[in-house]
Amino acid sequence: MTIRQSINLEASPQKIYSALLSSEQFSEFTGASAEISADEGGAFSCFGGQISGRHIQLQPNRQIVQAWRAGSWEEGIFSIVKFTIQESGNSSTLNMEQSSYPEGGKEHLEGGWHKMYWEPLKNYLSK
Repeated sequence: MTIRQSINLEASPQKIYSALLSSEQFSEFTGASAEISADEGGAFSCFGGQISGRHIQLQPNRQIVQAWRAGSWEEGIFSIVKFTIQESGNSSTLNMEQSSYPEGGKEHLEGGWHKMYWEPLKNYLSK
């Protein structure tokens, strides 16, 4: 059970990485509160606490791996989310893989990534 999504963004890997790891920028592009540590092992909470977890691995401007959970999931249940950023000319491709999520959650998660992350991020970075 793995969700894989890719989005092309008119931005450098540095801008994308920063937007995903900055509390201020994340709040700005999503319109929801976020507290995000920029350190490996650090905690994050976004969308007013609806999503939370820890950064398992950070490779600046290249990759973010998180233990990620939705607030509605049973206590102690986490999925693994891996963001990989690849530069390609004046734009970048952001690839996301999410695995180990609760059974029956795929459709909701797939739509949520587009609505809550990709569309707002694309709009934010195009300014």
